Amino acid sequence: MSSLNLDDFTDLIERPDGGVRRDAEARRERQVVPPGSLGRLDDLGEWLAAAQGSVPVRPVARPRVVLFAGDHGIAALDVSARPAGSAAELVREVLEGGRPVSVLARRLGVAVRIVDMSLDCEPDAFPEDVARHRVRRGSGRIDVEDALTAQEAEAAFLAGVAVADEEADSGTDLVVLGDVSVGGTTVAGVLVAALCGTDASVVTGRGGEAIDDLAWMRKCAAIRDALRRARPVLGDQLQLLATVGGADFAAMTGFLLQCAVRKLPVVLDGVVAASCALVGQRIAFRAPDWWLAGQRSGEPGQAKALDRMALEPLLDQGVTVGEGAGALLALPLVQAAAALAAELPEKPQEPEVEAGAETGAETETGAETETGAETETGAETETETGTGTETAEPAERESSEAPGTK
Repeated sequence: MSSLNLDDFTDLIERPDGGVRRDAEARRERQVVPPGSLGRLDDLGEWLAAAQGSVPVRPVARPRVVLFAGDHGIAALDVSARPAGSAAELVREVLEGGRPVSVLARRLGVAVRIVDMSLDCEPDAFPEDVARHRVRRGSGRIDVEDALTAQEAEAAFLAGVAVADEEADSGTDLVVLGDVSVGGTTVAGVLVAALCGTDASVVTGRGGEAIDDLAWMRKCAAIRDALRRARPVLGDQLQLLATVGGADFAAMTGFLLQCAVRKLPVVLDGVVAASCALVGQRIAFRAPDWWLAGQRSGEPGQAKALDRMALEPLLDQGVTVGEGAGALLALPLVQAAAALAAELPEKPQEPEVEAGAETGAETETGAETETGAETETGAETETETGTGTETAEPAERESSEAPGTK
């Protein structure tokens, strides 16, 4: 029986500040560019303001790429283009600067942090800052055995919580979340299919390095078999991660939830991050309000998970390499939205009409009204007088002629 109470996250996680968002919307309406003319950048800037609790929004100045790394026993079924147990090679290439995420991070000036949770290598293969949260070597083959013990799942989850706290305490203001794994997309497919109630074929993709049709069929069968083991434990999310997840998946789920607690926005990368987010949504339904989907990778499992969480990807680039590379491409977009929301000037206010000018206008109007009224009255009087004159004229002539006659 676990001592970790996941229900606490439901109480601890609040939505981004709705009042601040309304203030950000009002500010946007006052800016020189009409609201809506910047497309999704408008909504993104307002979301950032609510997440930060600040109007105007602050710049995204200290982003960080966080990658959770692990090997998965299911890779032994040849469901991946890479050999089982080779995730450590990928981690080494990232650290040496030879992977796509390394190139993009250098270009954008973003630090990359790798957290070894279950790489299939010796514990001392990597520096202490990479390996200190490690739970075990590799994960079980989820089609026939549990990925983790209950104690390992809890330890991995709490490690993810600790990493989130470390990032928040160090001043990180936005996280790009990804994974470095072999067999990870197969595990992600199991979690998405189980939580969305779909068949294996609906969520089975080609992986980070595209596999052929035979490998795809093996992968689909592996997900189908693991699904049978996942469905009985759907009511317990930590047990689900222990049964068909892995140490990196449990850690990412804890990380995502604690980031929401700490009000630290996260940009999700591919299907692995999306599947962990889906587990996190099951634990705390408000948590997805703190997450963005960086890009659409083309993996069917990712599309299914994001649709369930109502998250629309910022980009559609089809990057499947993992490592947070696709989500990192969306970072300049987020930073641009923050800059536009904060720096666009407001429209100048219309000058107020002076009180004297208003009085003068009223006087002129009044004068015109009075004059008009007098003119109309005079016209009426003339008309009446004229009528009377025509009637009285004969009598006056008779009167004037009478004295002369006499």
